[in-house]
Parts: sequence; C-alpha cells; structure tokens
Amino acid sequence: MEFVVNGGSLEKQRTGCIVVGVYEGGKLSPSAIELDRASGHALDAAVSRGDLEGELGTVLLLTRIPNVASERVLLVGLGPEPEFVESSYHTALSAATTSLRTTGAAEATLCLNELPVSGRDGAWKIEQAVLAVMNGLYRFDKLKSEPPKHKRALEKVVFHVADRSQATAAEAVVDRAVAIAEGITLAKDLGNLPGNICTPTYLADQAQELGGRHGFEVKILDREDLGKLGMNAFLAVASGSAQPPKLIVMEYHGGEREAPPVVLVGKGITFDTGGLSIKSSEDMEQMKFDMCGAASVFGALHGAALMKLRLNVVGIVPAAENMPDGNAIKPGDVVTTMSGQTVEILDTDYEGRLLLADALTYAEKYKPAVLVDLATLTGAIVTALGEIASGVFSTSDALVREVLEAGDSAWDRGWHMPLWREYQDTFKSNIADFANVGPNGDCAITAACFLSRFTKRYPWVHLDIAGTASTDDKGATGRPVALLVHFLAGRAAA
Repeated sequence: MEFVVNGGSLEKQRTGCIVVGVYEGGKLSPSAIELDRASGHALDAAVSRGDLEGELGTVLLLTRIPNVASERVLLVGLGPEPEFVESSYHTALSAATTSLRTTGAAEATLCLNELPVSGRDGAWKIEQAVLAVMNGLYRFDKLKSEPPKHKRALEKVVFHVADRSQATAAEAVVDRAVAIAEGITLAKDLGNLPGNICTPTYLADQAQELGGRHGFEVKILDREDLGKLGMNAFLAVASGSAQPPKLIVMEYHGGEREAPPVVLVGKGITFDTGGLSIKSSEDMEQMKFDMCGAASVFGALHGAALMKLRLNVVGIVPAAENMPDGNAIKPGDVVTTMSGQTVEILDTDYEGRLLLADALTYAEKYKPAVLVDLATLTGAIVTALGEIASGVFSTSDALVREVLEAGDSAWDRGWHMPLWREYQDTFKSNIADFANVGPNGDCAITAACFLSRFTKRYPWVHLDIAGTASTDDKGATGRPVALLVHFLAGRAAA
C-alpha cells in the first residue's frame, strides 16, 4: 500500500475515487463543496433528493460526475456537525475504507483529514487515517488453499491538503504512521496463526528473521538454558507440552551505547489449555490468542526499527504451551522462581504470571530505564473494561500518566487501575512464600500485584490486554502496538 500527500485542484485529479464528507442536514465538507461547485452542484442535488442524509457511517457512491476527472466520488455521512469527535472520525474512516474495498478503485484521494476534530491536529488525523485504511484492508487468508477472489485491491491512497506548504510535514506523519501500521500488521499475523503453527519455536524463528531484517541482536534460550538460570516457574508452565519452551530476547540498539534500554516483556503462551486445571471446551480455540502480548512486542520492535528511533529497546518473550500430560505441573506443587521466591501453584490455569515472573527477573540484567509488560492475563479485565481500553497498572503514577498519554495520542487507550497495598494480601500460602492465586480466585488487580513482586529493581508498568488484543469476530487486533510505539517515540524524543 502506497500513501502520498498532494494538494491542488480536486476536480482535476485523475484518480479512482475521491472521498469527501457530508454532515447531517446536508452540509458538505470543504472538499465536497469544491467538487460540488465544479460539477454544477451534482453533489448537492444527490443529497437534496435524499440519497444520503448524512447519518454517521453511511455512504453514497457517485459516478460520472460532470467536470470532475475522478472516476468516482464517495460521500461519507459524518453525523451532526457539533457531535463530530474522535470516535466519529474513526467511524467515517472505517465506512470509507469498507466502501473503497468494494469499488474496484486502485487509487483513492482521501479528504476526510480536513475535517475539524476537537483537540486533534492534522498529524493525528492523517496518522489515524493511515491506520484505518491499513486495518480496513487487512485480511488473514494465507492459510486457505484458495484465497477468496476480490475486486482489484486498493493500492494507493492520496491525502489531500489544501495548502501545499503542509505537504512535507504531512509526508513525515505518513511515514511514521506506516511504520506503526506495519508493526500492527505483524502482531495481527502472529496472533491469528493457529497454535500448531505458531509454536514457541516458530516465534523464535520469527525473531531471528526480524533481527536479520533490521540488524538487531537476537538470543534464544532453550530448556537447558532456562534450567541453569533457575527459571523454574517458566519451566513448570512448559512441563506438560511436547513443544520446547523458548526465552526470546531481541535487542534494538538505536540510542547511545550505555543508555539504559526500555524493556518490553510479552506473554507468549502459544496455546493455553489451562494445564491440569483444564479449561472448558467452549471457545478454547480462542486460546491461540494468549500470545498476543508477545506479538505486540514483535510489532513494537518492528515499528521502532522502521522509524529508526534513537532509543535502546529490548524485547523479551517467554514462549511456551500450557498443556496437560503426565509431566504437567499439578495443583499444589511448589516451584522456586528465578528471584528465589517460592510459589505454590494452586491452579495451573494461572500460568501467565508464572512465566512472566521469571522473565521479569531475567530483565534485571539490562538495568531497564523502564519495563513494560504486556499480557492477556485475566478475563476479569474484560469484565471491567470490555474491548475498549487496556488495563494499566504501576506503582508509579508518573509512569502511568506517560503510558496513558501515549495511548491517547495513538488512540489505543488504556485505563489506570489501582495497585494498592491491600490487594497484596490475596496470595497467602501455608507452605510457600505465596500462592499463584487466592483461595477464591483473583482479579486483574491482584494478578498485577503478583507481577509487582518481581519488579522491585526498575520502574515498571503492566498492561492487561485480554480485552483489547483480540475480538471474537475479527481475530487479533494488533493492540497495543500503536500505544507502545508512541511510548517509545516519546522516550526517544526526550
């Protein structure tokens, strides 16, 4: 997909389709007004006769417009003008992209970025448009023997800017947005792969490939290495699977040699049956998405490398399957973590925190400037926040604010959850330092409390992405790659 920026007269642009907006009540957007005047008010006539009333997300495709060089003009409903906000902008972009997929146009000129959105500048609008187009055109059909046939795909999108002096700045925004979109696409592709393909070994191979592409260092630690390091909680999770566990470490050196890195740790459970505390069969196929934290680490590093961020970043992915067999860990077993703390495993389906505990301890060797861990950790966060926001936990309010601001600027939002001392009392054990779950289960907050016990030596923030990393109808979303890249870019700029 190619994205370019252009100005000049709209009616003279020879393209497959020009996309403009119409508010409720028939008010045309500035570019729509320009085309309407050139065409002898053909757009206004279509709106006046009720073909499009401007309801948010509705579309009307016009062809053979007089005095307009474009083959088509797509009108997109914007809803009431006073109520046009960020979510309205995304709805309009989504509707436009969906319609463009069916027109057969290979090129389109998008004018929706001219629309005023309160509190958002032109850079934000162009970035979100790039992400919306890439998301709308995304398909995961590589595993089908005969991929479905589609109309000629959209190959080029032109962003119209009224002032040519804005073009250079807009082009820089496009480059940044494409890097983020490529990172999101990589995370989606990894997340959507089934567990028999996307194994820990497969993820390790993908890390080597990514490192070779961008020139960063990759280290893969196997079962023997993990044993020597004392990563017994990690090994316990993997003990029931025929697939060997892998600790994947990717080091991107974009900053000063001695500068402490930002460390990203992503949960990489490539399939989660629950172990001996086995899950019900209902929707178990969704458990291939339990490695979306790992996928987001891959995507964020890919985006950072494409942007050539002047920052050191280390990605750590503990990858394993959680399966039941004769070697699987049992409820009631006790393991000694890499940190030396002992954990009684009361429920083997609370496995993500176990392998993360050892990965978080391993990360100490890098002396992180800050560590962000990402995990599809709890169903409770879905109950709390749904599919809209990721849960954000930290013992540092300043760090939380930094993450939330990155999420807001990326429109990949999070919500600050409490991490108060009182929640730490959940994990009492009579025979170990603590258990991996409370006697009555736990929630997203107490799960984060468990992780916090392994993060005493660096600033830390945890993102619970169980509600945002995938959806039942669309599969992997690639979230929170955009948040992470904005966070990394902010750190690089500082």
